[in-house]
Amino acid sequence: MSDVSFRFASENDCGLILEFINGLAVYEKLEDEVVATEEVLKEWLFDKNAAEVIFAMEGDVEVGFALFFHNFSTFLGKAGIYLEDLYVKPEFRSKGYGKALIKKLAQIAVERDCGRFEWSCLDWNQPSIDFYLSLGAVPMEGWTVYRVSGETLNDLAK
Repeated sequence: MSDVSFRFASENDCGLILEFINGLAVYEKLEDEVVATEEVLKEWLFDKNAAEVIFAMEGDVEVGFALFFHNFSTFLGKAGIYLEDLYVKPEFRSKGYGKALIKKLAQIAVERDCGRFEWSCLDWNQPSIDFYLSLGAVPMEGWTVYRVSGETLNDLAK
């Protein structure tokens, strides 16, 4: 796809980032879980630099986004890139934007000398699973993601 371009998000994009997050939540049937606000995104993405956002562009229109951050592999002794969210607007799907975003993140990982590029996918999301497999991604057998959040996180911190 030669006509795709990319741009990193700026502080002025918090509303647009939230739109993409909400679109992803609808797709994943998790809209009730989104509590992020533009202010929270500004704080964590731009004040604290906890993650980065890149947009796929068709002309001057943002058609997809990826939110990612660095993690660290003690075994490799290197940082990696973890893709938290990937979303392409429905009207722009099947045009190569998702693949272009993945390829761009792979390029960023190589440019930054990262050892890995990883992400999670919902078990029911077969279209995305098939897409990731077509790119050469390998599911991590024998690993389960664990999460502590909300009141359980607060209790654990006491």
